[in-house]
Amino acid sequence: MTHLSPTSLKDALRSNAPIDAVRVQGWVRTRRDSKDFSFIELNDGSSLRNLQIIARNTLSNYADVQRLTTGASLAVSGALVASQGKGQKWELIADNIEVIGTAEDSYPLQKKGHTPEFLREIAHLRPRSNLFSSVFRVRSRLAFSVHQFFQERGFVYVHTPIITGSDCEGAGELFRVTTLDPAAAESRTTGGEIDYTKDFFARPTYLTVSGQLEAEALALALSKVYTFGPTFRAENSNTSRHASEFWMIEPEMAFCDLNGNMT
Repeated sequence: MTHLSPTSLKDALRSNAPIDAVRVQGWVRTRRDSKDFSFIELNDGSSLRNLQIIARNTLSNYADVQRLTTGASLAVSGALVASQGKGQKWELIADNIEVIGTAEDSYPLQKKGHTPEFLREIAHLRPRSNLFSSVFRVRSRLAFSVHQFFQERGFVYVHTPIITGSDCEGAGELFRVTTLDPAAAESRTTGGEIDYTKDFFARPTYLTVSGQLEAEALALALSKVYTFGPTFRAENSNTSRHASEFWMIEPEMAFCDLNGNMT
């Protein structure tokens, strides 16, 4: 059944009926052995919920299955059937388990909960945690809804520069972008100042604090526009309400009065 196109776990878990032949792929969350079976909790990131895989000891590579640890990646083919356990609608009786990749015993994401501070130390793996996978799925849905809102109202989505020479009305402290080495003598004038004429853009440039100025110009050609992209602020404010990078929505409309703003 290896020719089957993969089904996401989200779609499998939402199924309204059993499926005789289905193929799923994902990473092992947990595995436990019974007398004649191995029970695997599989997750592919499409849903917070896991799908239970039942691996029978008749599988040709059952010995390999018994060595699987959290974090291993699998492709599983079999039958989606009603679960006998509580709290889950479906489970997958495996006919074939392909071990795509194993995981070391030192794999840091285990069944127990992990603090954000610990997850920050393993940034390359933290998207697999329940917390961060949920955040990214919610963020994806919110971004889709932002675009849907403006597109349904006739706005044009425009992309404004991330690297800019504009301070945008002094909206915030700026991150400077340069190819110069400030410590190098050749990067400075005879008076000791940074010589930006030798820089990539031959002038001071920064990470954008806002796409507003470009959006205003574009609105004067396209009538209704919006930006939705990364914005950077260099204020050294270490609080939960300040971020050095965030995404911001900025709509601009030509020929718009107070009534238009209210509607």
